[in-house]
Amino acid sequence: MYLIYYSGENKPFAPYDRIADLNRNNAFTHPIYAGKAVPAGGRRGTIDTDGSLGFALWSRLTEHSDTIRSVSNLSISDFWARFLVVDDTWIGHGEGLLLRHFRPIWNQVLDGFGNHDPGSGRYNQRRSPWDTVHPGRAWAFRCADHPKSSEQMLVEIETYVPNISI
Repeated sequence: MYLIYYSGENKPFAPYDRIADLNRNNAFTHPIYAGKAVPAGGRRGTIDTDGSLGFALWSRLTEHSDTIRSVSNLSISDFWARFLVVDDTWIGHGEGLLLRHFRPIWNQVLDGFGNHDPGSGRYNQRRSPWDTVHPGRAWAFRCADHPKSSEQMLVEIETYVPNISI
């Protein structure tokens, strides 16, 4: 399980200024996203124990960094991650605890950061709020428009962010 933090020092995104303020100077008190990396076979209960369990975390964080690099209104140099490798039994419980405790904006308001390409047969699904505010993933452009505009979502961010507590 892991937390991703935003500092906004290199390419500020104004709606996240409060989050950036809380995380600057290596304070990292409020994550922007909480996630988990389930090893291959984890959802089916058939985890391969051949020594590659750490690869799932590395792979997931690499996917996230590629996602951030794909958008024009964020910079990868403004992001940091903390992670904890635990037995697969605790991954889901740990992620749930992190989500309840921190209520990260990319999990609560701008859902979709962790999404994968839905595949050619499912592009009729709507584009995620995250991809609407942070366009750039090529596959997301093939999805149907979200019923809310980016401007409406930015208003939701402005309402949510001031209520963030430490």
